[in-house]
Amino acid sequence: MNDGQDQHHHGTDQSGPHASRPTEAPRRTQAERATETRRALVAAGHDLFAARGYDDVGAEEIVRTAGLTRGALYHHFPSGKRGLLEAVYERLEAESTERVARVVLDSEMHSPLTAMKAGVAAFLDECAEPGFQRIALHDAPAVLGWDRWREISASNGLGLIEASLIAAIEAGEIRPLPVRPTAHLLLGALDEAAMLLVRSPDPAARAEITSVLLALIDSFATPVPGPAGDP
Repeated sequence: MNDGQDQHHHGTDQSGPHASRPTEAPRRTQAERATETRRALVAAGHDLFAARGYDDVGAEEIVRTAGLTRGALYHHFPSGKRGLLEAVYERLEAESTERVARVVLDSEMHSPLTAMKAGVAAFLDECAEPGFQRIALHDAPAVLGWDRWREISASNGLGLIEASLIAAIEAGEIRPLPVRPTAHLLLGALDEAAMLLVRSPDPAARAEITSVLLALIDSFATPVPGPAGDP
């Protein structure tokens, strides 16, 4: 065998044990496929409900937007569109609460009371977003019922309010009130503020609602000592 033949032989032989082969993508598990399908349905539902509202969106449009079938929708959400709305609302509340929590837990805010007030502003910012208003403050309570709507809201926001109260009490900025009932009352005030905001045509509504919420928080604050000699 001459040098040329030898070079050709070694340069083209791909049959050895170290020969390169096309890399196959790892096959997804059934659980991964199910998670991906559910995620696609929730994303499609969110976009459609936010744009036009629950009543104006049909199941067929949802599955077409998600690139799936009606069977996939009813497999993951046996109640169909209603179950999907619940999942969309749960995700929306979780993401909204996470954004508000980042504001409240901002390391630059050394006063827990100041952080709570910043949280009020962040919460109202969330409520001002049209998609959030349509899904969380209009369709979800109407379709899911008040009790379920409130349960989902509380499961996300109540813990953050309790943690904020505990921090403010430990810092001596708020009187040592019972934390859980106080948190429930604050959550109720925030929920009512959100409903009032979304239903008010008055441009001044947000400023008025904010002033009342801040006054409510200030009413829990530890009294500031007056000048020496005051009774």
